[in-house]
Amino acid sequence: MTALAPTLQAFFTERLLDQRQVSPHTIAAYRDTFRLLLGFVERRSGKVPSDLDIGELDAELVSAFLVHLRDDRHNGPRTRNARLAAIHAFFRYAALRHPEHAGTIQGALAIQPARFEKVDIAFLDTEEVEALLAAPDRSRFFGRRDHALLALAIQTGLRVSELTGLVCGDVHLGSAPHVRCIGKGRKQRTTPLTNGVVTVLRTWLDERGGAAGDPLFSTSRGRRLSTDAVGLIVKRHVEAATQTCPTLASKHVTPHVLRHTAAMRLLHAGVDTSTIALWLGHEQVQTTQIYVHADQTIKERALARTAPVHTVPGRYRPPDSLLAFLEQLG
Repeated sequence: MTALAPTLQAFFTERLLDQRQVSPHTIAAYRDTFRLLLGFVERRSGKVPSDLDIGELDAELVSAFLVHLRDDRHNGPRTRNARLAAIHAFFRYAALRHPEHAGTIQGALAIQPARFEKVDIAFLDTEEVEALLAAPDRSRFFGRRDHALLALAIQTGLRVSELTGLVCGDVHLGSAPHVRCIGKGRKQRTTPLTNGVVTVLRTWLDERGGAAGDPLFSTSRGRRLSTDAVGLIVKRHVEAATQTCPTLASKHVTPHVLRHTAAMRLLHAGVDTSTIALWLGHEQVQTTQIYVHADQTIKERALARTAPVHTVPGRYRPPDSLLAFLEQLG
């Protein structure tokens, strides 16, 4: 066995779990990164992961992997940067244990994150939400599962990792109905449920059965849904919903867009941003300001309340022939 396999195993067990005591969400994110990376390398080189050495994971290969994420998996810059951060964390750990690979490691660590422009967030309007919720075939078991998952995601704004991490015992449908989850930084968060979602979840739990520790939304084998599986569920039902709501065709709808949708629905209902930050599990209220910037209706209402500015249009005229010449150069 080469140095890569034991070093990668020690990175997860010693560095992440024992020393840093990172959350299960972080472990899952790092695990998925290396599953994707090692799978990519195997397809590219024909070598199984256990035969790879650290020296083979050079900057050229890591860069090719990032291109693969962009072009083949259609991952955005933020996702690619998160994958790169996981790879960098491993190489920083490996540098202390294997100085003989210092050149390769330094080359990989020199890869810079992708730069990107901030764009307006995407979210669904009321008509699009209704079309998406109507898309699953509720005459089938998994259609009813998907409907419950989508309804919960749109109302609560849970992250996809929080959704997949839910167990049946996290749902409380008695007085003050709510769902409890563990978010970023292993912080527990409680999110209230509306009457409509309570009805959907009560029906689903009656049919789902299972113990309190069983996954709330499971596969056909009773296992926890992966984040990729939830992404495919959303994609499939968005494609179906496009037949009745054509505006969905122009939107790239992901599980995170459903989280944005929950935030925008709260904002439109007049909920202040500090409450929305608590609802979504944001550590800083400033993070929630993106929804205010993205909401054109709020800006239009503010504009309607302001007094119009009375001004006369004019044009700059150079007072001198030389200045006029210089002006023409632009």
